[in-house]
Amino acid sequence: MGRRREFDVEKALDAALCVFWRKGYEGASYTDLTEAAGVERPALYSAFGNKEALFRRALARYYERYLDFIPEALELPTARKAAEHILYRSAELNTQYPDHTGCLGINGVLAGSDEAEPVRQTLIEARAIGEAQLRERFERAIAEGDLPNNAKPDALAAFVMAVLHGMAVQAKAGFSRDMLEAVAEQALSTWPTRSSTHSWKSSPG
Repeated sequence: MGRRREFDVEKALDAALCVFWRKGYEGASYTDLTEAAGVERPALYSAFGNKEALFRRALARYYERYLDFIPEALELPTARKAAEHILYRSAELNTQYPDHTGCLGINGVLAGSDEAEPVRQTLIEARAIGEAQLRERFERAIAEGDLPNNAKPDALAAFVMAVLHGMAVQAKAGFSRDMLEAVAEQALSTWPTRSSTHSWKSSPG
């Protein structure tokens, strides 16, 4: 009986991550994944489980390895600095790898089959966690006097997330890093300050 082929699980996971990043969950075929990992399908799924389980592992790897700038940003001294750091680092990440542009969290599953619904919900939940972290950071900024009292943390967090998502889609469509940074600069030009009367205020009542 032949000896079972050994392979580097970490390298295989990194390879699968890049495939999912480039093609999304449903766009990544079993052939794509096994060829990228350099192993046969039984060995790949023996190590990781099914395709959904492999994607979840890849997503966790993506957040740990590529989105480490987000917790860094949340520790910066002002809310604007936090948003600036996230936007500019995202512009860099979205365009850094020519063969898998954009963001895995956006490329993963925007819409898909019923079978892919659990993966789509996982990505929605992951983005919701990120938005909640931003909202909490902006709430702290109000308490510290960094943002005006009439700023609306939930709307501001949703705004930053919307810009991030749009930048990811634009990167996938071929927009350059320079253009994405220009988008980030434009978004930051609307940032509320204590002396401004910008529209980041709570609704009446």
